[in-house]
Amino acid sequence: MNTHELRDKARAEARKKAEELVSQMTLEEKAEQLKYDAPANERLGIPAYNWWNEGLHGVARAGVATVFPQAIGMAASFDEELLEKEGDCVAIEGRAKYNAYSALGDRDIYKGLTFWSPNINIFRDPRWGRGHETLGEDPYLTSRLGLAFVKGLQGEAGELKAAACAKHYAVHSGPEGIRHEFDAKATPKDMEETYLPAFEVLVKEGDVESVMGAYNRTNGEPCCGSKTLLKDTLRDKWGFKGHVVSDCWAIADFHTHHMVTSTPQESAALALENGCDLNCGNTYLHMMSAYDQGLVTEEQITEAAIRLFTTRYLLGIMDGCDYDSVGFDQVESKEHIELSKRAARESVVLLQNKEGILPLNKDKIRSIAVIGPNADSIKALEGNYHGTSSQYVTVLQGIRAYVGDDTRVYYSPGCHLFKDRTEHLAVPDDRISEAVAIANLSDIVILCVGLDETLEGEEGDTGNSYASGDKNDLLLPESQRTLCEAIAKTGKKVIYVNMTGSAMDLSFASDHFDAILQAWYPGARGGEVLSEILFGDVSPSGKLPLTFYDSSYKLPEFTDYSMKGRTYRYMDGEAQYPFGFGLTYSDVAVRSATVIRQDVTDISDEEKAHRALVASDSKVYSAEIELVVENSGKVDTDEVVQIYIGAEGCKDAPPNPILAGFKRVHVAAGTQVTTTITLEDPSFSVVTDAGERVHAQNSFRLYAGISQPDSRSFELTGHAPMIVKLTF
Repeated sequence: MNTHELRDKARAEARKKAEELVSQMTLEEKAEQLKYDAPANERLGIPAYNWWNEGLHGVARAGVATVFPQAIGMAASFDEELLEKEGDCVAIEGRAKYNAYSALGDRDIYKGLTFWSPNINIFRDPRWGRGHETLGEDPYLTSRLGLAFVKGLQGEAGELKAAACAKHYAVHSGPEGIRHEFDAKATPKDMEETYLPAFEVLVKEGDVESVMGAYNRTNGEPCCGSKTLLKDTLRDKWGFKGHVVSDCWAIADFHTHHMVTSTPQESAALALENGCDLNCGNTYLHMMSAYDQGLVTEEQITEAAIRLFTTRYLLGIMDGCDYDSVGFDQVESKEHIELSKRAARESVVLLQNKEGILPLNKDKIRSIAVIGPNADSIKALEGNYHGTSSQYVTVLQGIRAYVGDDTRVYYSPGCHLFKDRTEHLAVPDDRISEAVAIANLSDIVILCVGLDETLEGEEGDTGNSYASGDKNDLLLPESQRTLCEAIAKTGKKVIYVNMTGSAMDLSFASDHFDAILQAWYPGARGGEVLSEILFGDVSPSGKLPLTFYDSSYKLPEFTDYSMKGRTYRYMDGEAQYPFGFGLTYSDVAVRSATVIRQDVTDISDEEKAHRALVASDSKVYSAEIELVVENSGKVDTDEVVQIYIGAEGCKDAPPNPILAGFKRVHVAAGTQVTTTITLEDPSFSVVTDAGERVHAQNSFRLYAGISQPDSRSFELTGHAPMIVKLTF
């Protein structure tokens, strides 16, 4: 049996057990199980269970755990295998914690096996504060990496290693400040082409166990009570078999902010009627009152309870499973720490390297100035929704450890991270003079600037309740801009390390500094990995999973959810740094691209159950491309080869070629490697204005290279893509 068959068989058995158990409950006992903090039922021997756990980039908020780079950094790896291994790590460490804690009677929040991850919303606007929780701006990349993470988290067997959750369904990407009353309006084309594909892939191909609704409304309906989203699309069209959970306190928004209902009872009824089984919040405390008022039926309450207990049986919570033996020694194991460091190595993106200043030669440098508010910051390593590492290595600590006693390392924070929040920071006053003084003393400057979760993140987040949110613009905070200007005036060689979870305007850095590294929030050992990259033990190989815009580019209004003018697929100008771009320490290019197989096959109704994004003609276009990749430089390196598809002349296609395939390869200096990439639908289909996915043509142009096929990528890399015409 394949994974789908194993999971379907296990689900049928688990549901049978759930039905039997729920049939023994009173109506009130069923209703009380629909809250995230489900109580114990001593009469039936059911233990308490708290459904709320987080595992975005490592097990979060439950003590010590392996802390991976933030999700946007993982996306920069363009590495499906890596994301699957990360998911497996989260599941194993989650199991270890659950086994240990529950044995001690601790069933509190963040200690269960239902992880509300991954966040597969599209990072459509660089101002969105939660964008760093996502896998970037591209639906295809998000789908493939999200699917890999879910497979790793849930496992390949019938029983669940852990339960994944695709969130936030759907059409959710800011603004944070008005998310509780905002109506995100999207056309049928944008829904099918951009906002829904990743969810459909995770449901159909990944058998994701849970889907979380968003806070906002979508086209007038609150997402956690939307008939269109939850019934018509998720259950009826896609065949989703798991359970739906609300975002936290989102159902209360129905009557307090969206004003689509008048009472908590009406809100609970609207959510339950349309298929929201589990309430993260307290509105379902009114479920029995809603029943007494005739707003919900016993059958609806029963079905939701059965779905939830089906998940608990699939996890082995109710009657045991093979994962019960996972021990606490698996938490932050040596293997998992090495995996997190590998992830950090693959995530860092080299955006600029004037005159090959990087890598640095340790033997020729006698003094280094490490400057900036993120140089010795643990928060700049973590991102949000993070666990707690037993050991952190900041950039400053990593450099000191790497160069040893033979090289003098000076340090100054230089300035506050953000001028208006000095009362929360360890830096009492402006230290720009100190930063300039040590820069003047040093052979090289490592300037570490950026943001952290106190400046970009979730509005009202549990872990950061009184700060964070969206950015007003793409510039660094004023305090850091002043620092950068002062360091630039020293005339010293400067390596600019940008530690953010989103795209920034790097025009000043590009004009005034020698090298630029986009480090994201690189995880607990990020400083160690950055030192390896700075000094050449590792060649950087990450690629941008989102577009970096110049501030002169006119972004649409933040509340406008039309894709026109947004992301690499629809932007009508030149990017500062394009999606898919990233340099290495060598010189790698695709030398040839050849179509070695192409097919058009009919797909059966049975196959459609586990095949996402099928065109209306039920045909699947597929092609296999053989690529010869050459490293003509002097450094061994990883590289990410990418294939984009352009449907020229097709009015329904995005105006720019779209990512259709990618693969990370290792190429030794002075050698060539041959690899293959398989391309298939939906990359060969387009979406009409009516939201229908069709094959509008059978002739395509393929672009195979190391970035997207635009003029800016050619300018930055010096390599044009190989072009192949393909006709089915």
